[in-house]
Amino acid sequence: MEPLTYGRQWVDDDDVTEVVNVLRGDWLTQGPLVERFEEALAEYIGARHVVAFSSGTAALHGAVAAAGLGEGDRLLTTPLTFAATANAALYVGSEPVFADIYEGTLCLSPLKAERKLEELPRKIKAIAPVSFGGYPFDIEPFQIMAKDYGAALIEDACHSLGGARDGNYWRRGGARKVGLDADMTVFSFHPVKHITTGEGGAVATGNAEYARRLRLFRNHGITRDPSAFEDISSDPWHNEMQMLGFNYRLSDIHCALGLSQLKRLDMFVARRRELAELYRKHMAGLEGVYQPPARDGHAYHLFPIRVAPALRAALFTHLAENGIRLQVHYPPVPLHPYYRKRFGYKKGDFPEAEKFYAEAISLPLFPSMKDEDVTRVVDCVKSFFHKHK
Repeated sequence: MEPLTYGRQWVDDDDVTEVVNVLRGDWLTQGPLVERFEEALAEYIGARHVVAFSSGTAALHGAVAAAGLGEGDRLLTTPLTFAATANAALYVGSEPVFADIYEGTLCLSPLKAERKLEELPRKIKAIAPVSFGGYPFDIEPFQIMAKDYGAALIEDACHSLGGARDGNYWRRGGARKVGLDADMTVFSFHPVKHITTGEGGAVATGNAEYARRLRLFRNHGITRDPSAFEDISSDPWHNEMQMLGFNYRLSDIHCALGLSQLKRLDMFVARRRELAELYRKHMAGLEGVYQPPARDGHAYHLFPIRVAPALRAALFTHLAENGIRLQVHYPPVPLHPYYRKRFGYKKGDFPEAEKFYAEAISLPLFPSMKDEDVTRVVDCVKSFFHKHK
C-alpha cells in the first residue's frame, strides 16, 4: 500500500499546463499574473485588497509590520500555533505574549485574552488569534477587544482558507468567508493547505493604507508609483525606497498555479468536510479516542484526535509501521527552547494548550484521499486500541 501522510497537494494536468504556459512566456516574476491572482482571491473572499507574499510566514511578518509594531510593542496570540505566528512579532523587534486556548475550539480563549489585555493595558499593539485546524473562531469578542484597547486585529487564517462564519450567529445576515472580519487576515499556500502555490501566502484587508504598506514591505520598501513619490523627479526610471522592506514577492510561476488551484478551492474544502464526517462516522463510539466535534464553516485543514498521553507514542508508531505517517500540531510555542530561554516560560503556564499537545495526533486529511483511505486509517486505529484494552 502507498504511504499516507497527514496532508499533501493535489496538482492536476490543468495546473501543470498553466505553470508551463508561464515558463514559456515573457514573465516569470513581477508580471501580470501576480495581480490577477490577488484580484481572483479578493473576489473569492469578498475583500477589498489582497497582497500576495512568498510564504505564509512572510505574510505574517508583513501584517505585523503594516500594523506598525516595533521595539517595545507586544503582540497577543495563542500558544497553540506554528511558531511563525509569534515569531512575526520578534522579526519587528516586538514581544509576543500568550493567552491559553479554549478547549472547546482549540483557539485563543477570549476570556483569557481579555485578562492578558487587562494585565498589560495599552501595551499590546496587535491581537493575532489563529483559526486552528481550519475552525473559524468566534471573532466578535476580539473585534471588541481590539477596539477597546486600540490594537490591530490580525487573524492567522493559514488553516482556514475557504471556511466561513455563520452570518446569523454574527447577526450579519449570511455566511461570510474567512478574510473579512479582521483588520488583516493572513493565508498560507503551502502544499498541505487548501490550495497551493508551492510556497506562498497572502494578506487580505479592507484598509487601503495597510495594503499600501504591505506592497511596499514585500518589495524592499521600494515604490515605482509616481503618485507616491516623496522626492520630485521627472526621470522615467525613478524609484525610491520609503521603508525597510524585504524581498517577499511571489512569482508569476507560483501565481499561475494558485489561479488554477483557486478554481477548485470550494471542491477541495467540500471534500475535506466529507472526509471529516467519514472519520466521525467510522470512529463513533471508539473507546479511548476523542475526535473533534462537527462545526459549521470549518475548513478542516487538520483532523486531530486525542488519546491518552501514555498511549500516543505507541499509536503513532503503530500507524507509521502500517504506512500511515502522521504529525502532531503543535508543540506550544512558549515551550520551545528558544522561548523558554528568552522569556522564561515553563511547563504549566498554558495548561489547556499543553494538555491538548500531550494527547493530539493529526490523522491524514487531504482532498485526493479516497473513502477507503479513511477506512484504512480507522481500521488501523481500532486494531491498536483492541490490543490495548
